[in-house]
Amino acid sequence: MSQDTIVAKRYAKALFELAKEQNRVAEVEAELRGIETALKQNVDFRKLIVSPGLDASVKAGLIKSVFEGQISETTMNTLLLLIQKGREELLEALITYYMGIASEALGQANATVYSPIALNDAELSQIAATFSQITGKQIRVESVLDKSLIGGIQVRIGDRLYDGSLSGKLQRLQKTLNQSQAL
Repeated sequence: MSQDTIVAKRYAKALFELAKEQNRVAEVEAELRGIETALKQNVDFRKLIVSPGLDASVKAGLIKSVFEGQISETTMNTLLLLIQKGREELLEALITYYMGIASEALGQANATVYSPIALNDAELSQIAATFSQITGKQIRVESVLDKSLIGGIQVRIGDRLYDGSLSGKLQRLQKTLNQSQAL
């Protein structure tokens, strides 16, 4: 594990503890999602924030002008602390780790549903309900189109993959046939 990863986890854990004390875990998570979206949608803004040539006070001013009034003081202070310490490149990792810690604490999990066709809200709700029963957690689903699946779906929750796709079934059948021929 790299030093940066360890540091990002520490910042995320500290932010989580502060949010927990203030009873604002979910709110801080939503704020971080907004920050993450802003960084992804505006590549130039992200480049400015992580630029080593830009003074920390200028970066802090940018952060304040963009996010002031939209995020809590706790989240703002965390962003400013990262900049002050010269660790702004850890922001995205901090967000990722915080979301993992918060999801675990709130009994939630994110699921990515891969399907060859677009799924409607009712189908996604049914998938969320089914996997909530399996995992014992509240599931938030994100749908991704994957034409290579032919049919069925794959659901990834954390590091587990539930494969109900036609291509997955064909691969398992091929593996079974190859093993029986080897005997």
